[in-house]
Amino acid sequence: MCSQVRRVRGQAEDGRLQDRGQWASKAEFLLAVAGQIIGLGNVWRFPYLCYKNGGGVFFVPYMLFLVVCGVPLFLLETALGQFTSLGGVGAWMKICPLFAGLGFASQMMILHSCVYYIVILAWALFYLCSSFQTRLPWSHCNNTWNTDSCVGFDGHNTSDLSENATSPVIEFWEREVLDLSASVDHLGSVNWRLALCLLLVWIVCYFCVWKGVKSTGKVVYVTATFPYVMLLVLLIRGVSLPGAVDGIIYYLKPNHKRLMDPQVWMDAGTQIFFSYGICLGSLTALGSYNKFNNDCYKDCFRLCLLNSSTSFIAGFAIFSVLGFMAKEQGVDIADVAQSGPGLAFIAYPRAVSMMPVPQLWAVCFFLMILMLGLDTQFVSLEALMMSVSDLYPALVRRRHRREILLLIVCSICFLIGLLMVTPGGLYVFQIYDHFSCSGASLLLLSVCQSVAIGWIYGADRFSNDIKAMIGYQPLCSFRLCWRYLTPAVCIGTFGFSLIFWSPLTLANGVTAPGWATAMGWTLTLSSVSLLPLWAVYSLMNTPGNLQQRLCLLCRPTQDSPPTDEHLSAAMRLTFDLRTKKPKEPIKDVV
Repeated sequence: MCSQVRRVRGQAEDGRLQDRGQWASKAEFLLAVAGQIIGLGNVWRFPYLCYKNGGGVFFVPYMLFLVVCGVPLFLLETALGQFTSLGGVGAWMKICPLFAGLGFASQMMILHSCVYYIVILAWALFYLCSSFQTRLPWSHCNNTWNTDSCVGFDGHNTSDLSENATSPVIEFWEREVLDLSASVDHLGSVNWRLALCLLLVWIVCYFCVWKGVKSTGKVVYVTATFPYVMLLVLLIRGVSLPGAVDGIIYYLKPNHKRLMDPQVWMDAGTQIFFSYGICLGSLTALGSYNKFNNDCYKDCFRLCLLNSSTSFIAGFAIFSVLGFMAKEQGVDIADVAQSGPGLAFIAYPRAVSMMPVPQLWAVCFFLMILMLGLDTQFVSLEALMMSVSDLYPALVRRRHRREILLLIVCSICFLIGLLMVTPGGLYVFQIYDHFSCSGASLLLLSVCQSVAIGWIYGADRFSNDIKAMIGYQPLCSFRLCWRYLTPAVCIGTFGFSLIFWSPLTLANGVTAPGWATAMGWTLTLSSVSLLPLWAVYSLMNTPGNLQQRLCLLCRPTQDSPPTDEHLSAAMRLTFDLRTKKPKEPIKDVV
C-alpha cells in the first residue's frame, strides 16, 4: 500500500502550517523502527562479541541487560513519543521541562552520528562498485596499488609466510580505498572517489526524508526488508560451505569462566544500548507519528524480539563463512574473526573471494551493508528534522521550508564528513565513533531518563498514560525497572566504564595523541553538557524562588486535548495531561 499522510482537518495551504502527519499503517511504523534499530551492529558487532565473550554464555548478561534496561527504555521512549505526539525535544519539554536537556543531548548525538555513520556507507558503495569487475580487485596482487609484500593467501597457511607479508584484501582496503596515512597528524587531501560515493549516499538519504513521514514510510518497505533477503541468501550459502560447522561451534561454544570477567558484562550492556537505539531520540520521534491508541506495548516486544533474533541469526551467517575461510587457509578461526569495519571490509571480502562466483556474493553482501546502514541513517535524520520542526513549527512547517532546512543540514554534514575521506580520515572516523555516541554518554542519558520518568513524573503516572492509550497497563515490572533496576544497572555500568577507561587505540595500533583525545571528549561534552546547561537556563528563566522554580519545572506543562491529527478521524480521546483521567470520547466534527 502506498504511504499516505492522514489529513483530517484543514488541508495545508500556502502560508499555512503543514500537518505533522501520521503513519498510514502499523506496518510503516514497525518497518521504520526496525530499520532504525537493526543496523550494522547486529551484523558485525554482536556475533564477534558473542564469540569473544564465551559463546553461548554471553547470552546470560545480554538477556539480563535486555530485560532490565533494553525493553523498559525502549517502551519508555516509544510510548513517550506516542503520548505527546512530539519529537525528542518537545516530548521532554512537555513531560518534565527540567529534563528537556535530554532531548537536546539526544539530537546532538544524532547530528554527530549522521556525520560519521554515513561514511561507512560510502566505503560499502565503493566496494559494491568494485564488485562488478571480472576479477575482484582484492583477490589478487596484480593491481597498481599492490606492493612487493603482497601475497595471495588463498590455500596458504599464513604461519608459513613472512612476517612482512600482507594480503591483497588489506592492501585494497588501506592503499586503494582509504589511501591510509601513517599518522593521525597527517590528514592529506580529499579522496575524490570516496567523496563522490559519500555525495551519492547523501543524495539518496535526502530524497528518503525530504517529504517527512510521507516519503520515509514508502522507502522503509524496501530498506527494512531487503537486508533480510540478503541475510537469508548469505546464511544459506554460508552453512553449505566446508568448515561452516567449525565456525558455528566457535560462535556458540560456551565458556563459563568468561562470566567472571567484568568486561563481558560491559560489552553486553553497551551492545544493548547501541543496537536498540536507546537515548538517541529516534524512537520518540518515530512513536510520535502513531495514532494515539496504537498498542505500542505489544509493538515494543515484537521489535525487541526481532532485533535480538536478527543479531543471533546474523552470527550463523558470519561465522559459517569465517569457518570456511579458516579451513581454506589452515588457520584457527580466532585468527580471522574480527569486528566492525575489519569484518565488513577485510575478513568477509577475503572469504567471498574464495567462493565460486565471488562477484555475486560480494554484491549481495555489500548491498546488505548499504541497506542496513541506509535506513538507520535516514530514519535518524528524520528524527532530527521532526524535533526541529516541533520546536519551531511556524518557521519550518511551511511550504518548502522543511526541504530547504534538510538540504542545509545534509550539506553541512557532508562537508564535515569530507574530513573522513582523506588519507587520515579513518582516524577521524574512529575518534567520532568512540566519543560522539559513546557508551558512557548513553548510560548517563539512560539514568536521567529513568529518574525523570520513574521519580519526578512518576512511574505509576506514566503507566496510566500508557493505559489511556492502549486500554491496559503494562506489567508492574516496568515500573520497578524505571524506578530502581534500570538506573542502578546503568550507574554501575557507567562507573565501571570510567574506572577501566583506557586511551583509544586507532588503526594500525596508533595510540590517539592528546589533542585527538581532547577533541573526542569535546564531542562527548557537546551533547552531555546540554543536560546541566538546559537545567540551569530553565531555572534562571523561571519566575519565583528556587523551590517554586523546581516545582514548576518538574511538572508537565498544560496540554490541550489531542487533535484529529493525533487520533482517528472518527473519534478523539480527550484528557487532561495533569490529572491523566480520560474523559468520555466524543464524536469528531469535521
